[in-house]
Order: sequence, then structure tokens, then C-alpha cells
Amino acid sequence: MDHEEKLKEYAALLVQVGLNVQKGQTLVISAPVECAWFARMCAAEGYEAGCREVVMNWNDDALNRMKYLCAAEDVFDSVPLWRRHFFNDYAQEGAAYLAISASDPENLKGVDSKRLVRAQQASGKGLREFDRLQMCGGFPWCIASIPIPSWAKRVFPGISEDEAMNQLWDAIFAAVRISGDGKAVEKWKQHLSTLAQRREKLNALNFKSLHYTNSLGTDLRVELPEDHIWEAGDDVTLKGQEYIANIPTEELFTSPLKTGVNGVVYSSVPLVNDGNIIDKFHFVVKDGKIVEAHAEKGEETLKAAISVDEGASYFGEVALVPYDSPISNQKILYYNTLFDENAACHIAFGEAYPCLKGGQQMSRDELKLRGLNDSITHVDFMVGTKDLSIMGTTHDGKEIPVFVNGNFAI
Repeated sequence: MDHEEKLKEYAALLVQVGLNVQKGQTLVISAPVECAWFARMCAAEGYEAGCREVVMNWNDDALNRMKYLCAAEDVFDSVPLWRRHFFNDYAQEGAAYLAISASDPENLKGVDSKRLVRAQQASGKGLREFDRLQMCGGFPWCIASIPIPSWAKRVFPGISEDEAMNQLWDAIFAAVRISGDGKAVEKWKQHLSTLAQRREKLNALNFKSLHYTNSLGTDLRVELPEDHIWEAGDDVTLKGQEYIANIPTEELFTSPLKTGVNGVVYSSVPLVNDGNIIDKFHFVVKDGKIVEAHAEKGEETLKAAISVDEGASYFGEVALVPYDSPISNQKILYYNTLFDENAACHIAFGEAYPCLKGGQQMSRDELKLRGLNDSITHVDFMVGTKDLSIMGTTHDGKEIPVFVNGNFAI
């Protein structure tokens, strides 16, 4: 299989499996202008699957940077009515959303962090219905990625742009299980089956809490809410449409009790957030709230990220990814959370997924009463290491190793 055929298989995987686009359904594609050619391939797959219409939402690193550096102050305090309707209306319709994630990891370096926070706050208010429906299974969505030169050069410095692009393509194809044999869909079904088996084991154990420790200094206790459930990479909408939110995905995840997290947690790899790189950081947590945040690089950006709203300084997700996994074994730092979070255990500050029995049908207020965090942000950061230990404690006080030396022990 040549490169062009791999690309077609990738586009088909995203539309047919990632989104599982149905006949008569609208497909919304968000993509950088540099990725227009691949967006067109995905659009063609959408129409072939019988979608009603493909609607494009373009973005551009260069223009985005200009905006944050030069636009008028009031621009960052509201979301235009047309943009609110674009996202909220299609979400209410149940459209399928494909996001092609590709950006220069430091595109917004030097931008006033207050502008970033204000823009996120405005977006959180204006697109709240979209965010609510996305978190509760109101529509199918999938995030995937393809290389662009600025990103490829960050991942593979010291070589030519063409070589960096080729190496990143090879890495992404491997991560999404496209190897040239035309069996990506079959491989994904097997992979999801494996994740489902491990998910059922975790749900059967019904842990009360998890205790994370490693040599970086992480010593974190995470209490889990009553009736929590673990979920895997595949999901289903409220109307029964199966989809995969992230391609690739290697994780099993659940939501912590908002006020039940205590201790200190250290990042294991750099985090790219709001067009900035944050590195070598850690949080001190008390009764769920981040009370201290320190970073050797990007501390101002980090502190801004956890101050977007009240819930931004609490946690909304804990996810388990073995150190010995396909993406981790590539030994590549992607500078892109879509990949880096699937190479290591991670935790997210901000909005909680409704990982409770019957959680998809619950309102925000009901979820909050059950102990889940509410926020307009959700940021994953990586904590997994080769020596990570996670000890689970059951409701009857029994301790069971979940992770030993970075990998599953159950």
C-alpha cells in the first residue's frame, strides 16, 4: 500500500469508524487551512457514507497569532452570534464533528495570557450548549491529526522539513494502526475489544480510591465517586450512534470525586496548551483544589489555565495508559496532547466526563450533586512513568495493585 492509499484508508477510518457517519447526518469538519487537502478527502468519505452536507470550519495558526497579538481588547470578551449558532445549532441537530488537530506547539508564545483566558471564558459561555452536548453524548465527535511543517520540525528537530514530515507521517500511521495491509478497521475492532475487557475488570473492582506514586515525587490520592464507571476509547451517543472520540486512543478513564483528591502530582512530559509549552510542572492539591502550581517553563500559562473559572482548579478525569503501549514505545514526544496523552497515564483539570451509571442522562446540576466537577475547560496532562505505581483500595478496605512499574497489574 502506497502513501496515497494509506491516506484514503485513514480518511475512511475517521469517517466510517471514528464518527460512524450516518445517512442524512451533517458532517462538520474543523481543520487548519494547511490541511485542506486532507479535509477534502474526509469530506469525500462523508458524502460517500451518505451524509447530508459537509460544513467546513477553517482555522489558521498565522491569523490566530495575529489576532491574539493585535486585535482590539473587546474581541476577547465575546463570541460572535454566527459562531455561537454554528457550533450550538449543529450540535443540537446531532451533527458529526471531525476535528483535525495540527498546530505549531508554540504558536501563541509571548501572547498576553489574560487574552487567552478571556477568550476561553467567552467561548465557554457562548458555546456552553455545544460543550454540554459533547460531554454527554449529544453528538458523535472525533479528534485526529496529520502533520504540518511547524509541528513536524518541533517533533523532529535537526533534520530537513521534508524528512521531519515523512517521519511524523510514519509515526501517526503507526499510532492509528495503519500499516499498509488495509486492515486498520479490523485492527481497531480488536483493540477496542481489548480495552473493553480491561474496562470490565476495573468496573467489577469498584474502587473507592486510587493512590499514585513514582520517583518524580508524585504522591496523590484520588477518591472516586459512588457509582462511578470506567470508560474506554469507544462511546455511544444518546441516540445509540457508536463513535471514537480520539484516534488514536489507548486509555481507560473515569472521573474523580471533585473534593476527594489530595497530595502532589508531577508532570512526566511537557504539555502544550493555548499555543505554549509548559514543562516540568507540579501541583499541590488539597480537598480536590489545586492550591499550588509550579513550572520550570510556562508557569504563567499554567496558572492562567487553572484560573479560567472555579472548576479549572479541580480535576475532572483520571486516565490509565500502560507505559508499555504502542505510542509510548515509539519514544516520541509529539508536543500534541492527542498523542502524548495516549502514551502515558494522565489526569485532567477542569470539566468532568459524566462517568457515572446513568450519567449521560443527568443534568449538570445532578452531576455536581453527585460530586463531579463543572468547568468550561478540560486540560489533560501526563503523569505516567516507567516506575508509576497505582494502588486501588476497595470499599471494604482491600488494597489491589492497579499499576506496577508503569503497567497494568490487573
